[in-house]
Amino acid sequence: MILSMTGYGKASCEYNNKKITVEIKSLNSKQIDVSTRIALLYREKDIEIRNLITQRLERGKVDFALYIEDAGSQVVNHINQTVIENYYHQITETAEKLNVPIPENWMEVLLRLPDVLKSESTSVEDDEWDFIVKTINEAIEQLIEFRVQEGKALEAMFVSKIERLSSLLNEVDQYEGERIAKIKARLEENLQAMEDKVTIDRNRLEQELIFYIEKLDVNEEKLRLNNHLNYFLETMRHESTAGKKLGFITQEMGREINTLGSKSNHSEMQILVVQMKDELEQIKEQIINVL
Repeated sequence: MILSMTGYGKASCEYNNKKITVEIKSLNSKQIDVSTRIALLYREKDIEIRNLITQRLERGKVDFALYIEDAGSQVVNHINQTVIENYYHQITETAEKLNVPIPENWMEVLLRLPDVLKSESTSVEDDEWDFIVKTINEAIEQLIEFRVQEGKALEAMFVSKIERLSSLLNEVDQYEGERIAKIKARLEENLQAMEDKVTIDRNRLEQELIFYIEKLDVNEEKLRLNNHLNYFLETMRHESTAGKKLGFITQEMGREINTLGSKSNHSEMQILVVQMKDELEQIKEQIINVL
């Protein structure tokens, strides 16, 4: 069973009058790509959170958010007096040198400058962190379940497209005899028109005709394409992280379909090839979402 890379999960817990909420969502990506927004109190755990996400989600562009409510008792802001005095003297000197007025709203200006306010937060207790890890895992579980449901929808679509490709491939058979007969007839007509003008070696001609018709034979392409279709279904049903592998299989399918088209020399077969390409393109558009 395949999984989608698209997913969303959200979970919350309460600890010491704080409500802690975790949100996580993922989209398709070639590798695992994690971005985090974490409340200041827990920012020291960023690497641990990233490792947890990477181990469980494997691939995808992942956005993670952890925020808290009623955290006033945990984070305290202090005015850095040394920094604010330094800013004050620099602004005063600059104003005098440039002959510009000194700000009237001193404190409002100074408090907005970098590093004037410094935050002190209490360390995270082990029991509290255990609660948070459990909440993170609950959110990840929700996201994985979302991926499972999306994967089922993708699998149903892929099965439908593969069955359609198989049906189109089977329709090629009805034109095989007619196609070869038409090619032979056309060549004979052209040769008869030339016999009055040039001498033709019939033995050599028959050899060349056999070689030419063999080059137009598509049985190998049909066999390989059918094998690729079956391998696609087998891979999809037995591997949960098969996105890259399925992508490679679709590339091989495309090569066989293109060869069928170049060898066809028959309008109805070329129509079938165009329809095959359309079905395959729809598969490729969704393969990028498979884990």
